[in-house]
Amino acid sequence: MGLKKYKPLTPSLRYKISGDFAEITTGKPEKSLIVSTKRSGGRNNTGKMTIRYIGGGHKKALRLIDFKRDKDGIEATVKTIEYDPNRTARIALVCYKDGEKRYIIAPQGLLVDQKIMSGAGASPEIGNTLLLSEVPLGTIIHNIELRPGQGAALARSAGSYAQLTAREGKYAVLKMPSGEVRMILITCKATIGAVSNPDHNLEVHGKAGRRRWLGRRPRNRPVAMNPVDHPMGGGEGRASGGHPRSRNGIPAKGFKTRYKAKASNKHIIERRKK
Repeated sequence: MGLKKYKPLTPSLRYKISGDFAEITTGKPEKSLIVSTKRSGGRNNTGKMTIRYIGGGHKKALRLIDFKRDKDGIEATVKTIEYDPNRTARIALVCYKDGEKRYIIAPQGLLVDQKIMSGAGASPEIGNTLLLSEVPLGTIIHNIELRPGQGAALARSAGSYAQLTAREGKYAVLKMPSGEVRMILITCKATIGAVSNPDHNLEVHGKAGRRRWLGRRPRNRPVAMNPVDHPMGGGEGRASGGHPRSRNGIPAKGFKTRYKAKASNKHIIERRKK
């Protein structure tokens, strides 16, 4: 899992940096685990644009990922490591002893033909999914559930991970990728290891067209708009635009939008670093 730089044969290649895909073992997905999707282009069911700066992009098939890892006690073998256009991490195709195939988020260091398992009694090795009550303290984990049986919700993107620091009664204390320290029920599941493709954040598109392939349209600055379009628009000449805020008038740059009486506040021990 490294990066690939290009000789500047064209202007767009001068700054382009992409992944080398060295860990990918096949280019064809498992047909039984993909479904077709339709792009919305930022439109709702009546055709009205409700989200700007979305449109176009290459056609993609959705890979069905197993975030629950609920086949407990059944050993699985890693068949392939694959690219997934819908996420930043790599995915792995695993085949269980009973013949069922599933996709999982591939952690760093997962190899083809490696055996993995989930549930009670599984060893704390890379790729195995355990209850937080069984994970050794100090272990690096990812794909963490927020509620038992819900499926992985935290630390799923490329290179991300959390660390189990302590256990207090029925809660486990985790240091999250953002730096936040919070409590999660020990009956929730998590997978051992960090998510694959850690160099993703160092990739450089190199040209605007590559972002269009991803389905992202040009985004214009609020200060360049008219007053009718944005609170920061208008003014004579190159006006700075006033206090930074969203199109709906909600201030940015430090304004707190989190609900003060949110139920999960009591589970947060230390807020994320600003």
